[in-house]
Amino acid sequence: MATMRQIRTRIRVAGNIAQITRAMKMVAAARLKRAQDRVLAARPFVDRMTEVVADLASATDELAHPLMQVRPVRTTGVVVVTADRGLCGSYNSAVMRRAADLMATISSETLNLMVIGRKGSAFFRRRGYPTEDIADIKSGAANYADAVRLADRLREQFETGALDEVYIVYTRFVSAISQTPMVERILPIEPPAVAHPGATRYILEPDGHELVSTLLPRFLTTRLFYCMLEAAASEHGARMTAMSSATDNATKMISSLTLSLNRARQAAITKEISEIVSGAESLKS
Repeated sequence: MATMRQIRTRIRVAGNIAQITRAMKMVAAARLKRAQDRVLAARPFVDRMTEVVADLASATDELAHPLMQVRPVRTTGVVVVTADRGLCGSYNSAVMRRAADLMATISSETLNLMVIGRKGSAFFRRRGYPTEDIADIKSGAANYADAVRLADRLREQFETGALDEVYIVYTRFVSAISQTPMVERILPIEPPAVAHPGATRYILEPDGHELVSTLLPRFLTTRLFYCMLEAAASEHGARMTAMSSATDNATKMISSLTLSLNRARQAAITKEISEIVSGAESLKS
């Protein structure tokens, strides 16, 4: 049985841990609010751009663009969005497991793996995957300029034939306690389906081919940026939830240790009283 000094030490350590996790929870909650606002602000723009691309694709006959070219797959690019730091529950493990399941269906000789976030980079490097790090993008604070650079990089590799298709693995934000790992193919671009093909709501000026040539690269950049925003909000939500659970567990541990300390103190007092009474009785006899 632990001594009272040991129990007091454990209580002090648990209290320090609770203070740290409580502070981390507050920081994550503040960052989650900003990230969630960015996701909600970007969602209408992404939805409208998707509608525009779908309408243009349905209104333009024999639509052709290098980013829409479907060809036999020889090389596959996989972009995995993870976190730079841990202490966010199962966020990193879930998205890396989803990426590993995808890569299990792809030959290692035709795989080009690109990882955002130090956790994912270290995970795949330890398992022997040749990774192409994207170190200049901060997973929890990505901005539109980062998405532009990544989109230009992927577009160049796709148009030159270095990549025949590109997938992105990220985590979609549902709520602070729910995040869903997702796999989406972003190249070649497949125009979204429309309810009434050919019934476009736009008068095209200039012609549809020129508009599509302008919009498709932006559509790719927008999709990448939106995936990064979803991943950032998911990371902060997972970290806030994990730190909240850690704080609750530390509080419960303190309560349990305090009860054990009181029992140990009571046992020590009872023992001393018994010794005193025994000593007094022995003096009487």
